[in-house]
Amino acid sequence: MPRRNPRRHGSAWTPWLYLLPALVVLGGLLVYPIYQLGLISFLEYTQAQVSGGEPTTFQGLGNYGTLFSDPQFRQVLLATVLFAAACVVATLAVGCALAVLLTRIRALPRLALMLAALGAWATPAVTGSTVWVFLFDPDYGPVNRVLGLGDLSWTYGRYSAFALVLFEVVWCSFPFVMVTVYAGIKAIPSEVLEAAALDGASQWRIWRSVTAPMLRPILVVVTIQSIIWDFKVFTQIYVMTGGGGIAGQNLVLNVYAYQKAFASSQYSLGSAIGVVMLLILLTVTLVYLRLLRRQGEEL
Repeated sequence: MPRRNPRRHGSAWTPWLYLLPALVVLGGLLVYPIYQLGLISFLEYTQAQVSGGEPTTFQGLGNYGTLFSDPQFRQVLLATVLFAAACVVATLAVGCALAVLLTRIRALPRLALMLAALGAWATPAVTGSTVWVFLFDPDYGPVNRVLGLGDLSWTYGRYSAFALVLFEVVWCSFPFVMVTVYAGIKAIPSEVLEAAALDGASQWRIWRSVTAPMLRPILVVVTIQSIIWDFKVFTQIYVMTGGGGIAGQNLVLNVYAYQKAFASSQYSLGSAIGVVMLLILLTVTLVYLRLLRRQGEEL
């Protein structure tokens, strides 16, 4: 009867022992808060319960029923999905275009572009949002003067305010896409790109038929990251539109949850919105990964 090799048996647990500290930290920082978020979403938890004036009661799915029967929540959910989709598409387009540009320019301009982009990426969201509000200010901002727009207020209209926030979100998000995609392009063998160019393919055709397929695993990562970041935008909307715009016309789910939980002290409804956002992001990520698996892509 063959004897078990104790070294081989012990080596199976070795990776988990190395991962154990990280798993403990992640459990404390992620699992427990998500558990508390889900628990509060099933309770009647307002300022009265927080102060101890009334007992906490179990509501089941009552908070979710209240949420989905609210026309404003459905409107905010649709606006969040459309705004996040526009931000993701714009961020990927700008980031990929500049990544290709980095491979076409000389060392000094490339260094200047990367430093400028990383500076935008490192700028705190509050600072960047405040600067963008000043640049587009109808009285003192230089953008309206250069474009000859007079006293146009970008934050007054719903769509112009969303567009202004989109510009700022793309400005602070594209460096991650640019640097990541640029690194992926540099890892592609130059012989492959040269062969495509010798066959008469245009730059757009090379990107679409050669570069993009080879970069698909990297594009998956930056796309999922962009979806997560842009879907839960809070600071830019809150700062640039004054908490959600006139009469809440520029609300997104994160700001809406903040208003419900802290401005209205309806902590259970705010938690329910957080759970809905978490489920939407998990669903989008899993569906995207499953589609790639069907296409035979390895991540």
